[in-house]
Amino acid sequence: MSGINNLARDSVKAITPYASARRSMSGGSVWLNANENALAAEYHLHGNYNRYPECQPPALIGAYANYAGVDTTQVLVSRGADEGIELLIRSFCEPGLDRVVICPPTYGMYAISAQSNQVQCSVVPLLADFTLDVAAIKATEHTKLVFICSPNNPTGDLIPREQIVEVLEFYKETALVVVDEAYIEFAPNATTVDLLASYPNLVILRTLSKAFALAGLRCGFTIAAANIINALKQMIAPYPLAAPVAEIAVQALSSQGQQRMLQSVSIINALRDDFIEFARGISAFKQVYASNANYVLLQVNDAAAWVNAIASDGILVRNQSSQLGLSQVIRVSIGSPEEMQLLKTSIQRYAGTL
Repeated sequence: MSGINNLARDSVKAITPYASARRSMSGGSVWLNANENALAAEYHLHGNYNRYPECQPPALIGAYANYAGVDTTQVLVSRGADEGIELLIRSFCEPGLDRVVICPPTYGMYAISAQSNQVQCSVVPLLADFTLDVAAIKATEHTKLVFICSPNNPTGDLIPREQIVEVLEFYKETALVVVDEAYIEFAPNATTVDLLASYPNLVILRTLSKAFALAGLRCGFTIAAANIINALKQMIAPYPLAAPVAEIAVQALSSQGQQRMLQSVSIINALRDDFIEFARGISAFKQVYASNANYVLLQVNDAAAWVNAIASDGILVRNQSSQLGLSQVIRVSIGSPEEMQLLKTSIQRYAGTL
């Protein structure tokens, strides 16, 4: 067995896997650690599933293209936006030659997907105000993909549009600029979809996991020029999406589904702003970050102690202190009104303000 155990590639052995909320934390009755939408809707399945599904279901592609305001040739559906990240790296980066740019603190899967495909990362940390270090990005070599998350996870900030345009312009002929808009429904005016017409090197990642409250569905989208989408189709699995997933996703993107999503976003944004105001009244919080998404970042004296204390009340929040550029911070996902009240009570108890 020892020989079999050593068969994995050395590059695989060297990877530290992404510590997802479900993988790194268990238990609890209130889950505020994975940026999910607690205001879930019910869906009903009506199909027969004895046949393989279509690789890119036309009804779903059409529904999302209509929702995003783009042509159907500009949309690819995949198993979450995570598969979109993986496909972009596999389709456009030569292992050992090309590099991707990441700007931490940010979503960890960009780096892990690059590493798993033996593609090097150029790490360009965000500036102190969480904006891009554009000069440093431009100075990177052998760049093929630049990942920009806006709203950024876990900080909740928006990357200034003018900075995104500057990076797009600089790499117009040489690299793809990937703007991850997983949380864009919480700040819709910040979308870069309108830039697709001017910048054929722009790629946008989207998902139904957040605002649409379908994290368990694993349904994401890549929006880009048709030639980019066609390249991704060369690499995608034959049946990337289960038929029930496509069926539910089409329901979510209906006019009724979109209206339901907008209502939940309005509730969540109001709960977020209320929680920020509450948190800024807690002296134990050294900093309460502004947010344009469904989570809030809090700086404390001892993040691990805070996570454990809140968990003792059955509430799970996320320690993000390992992120480059962050220190002693916890990220709180915005839950239902009832869940947020339980969280406030737990915080007050631990902070000694009850």
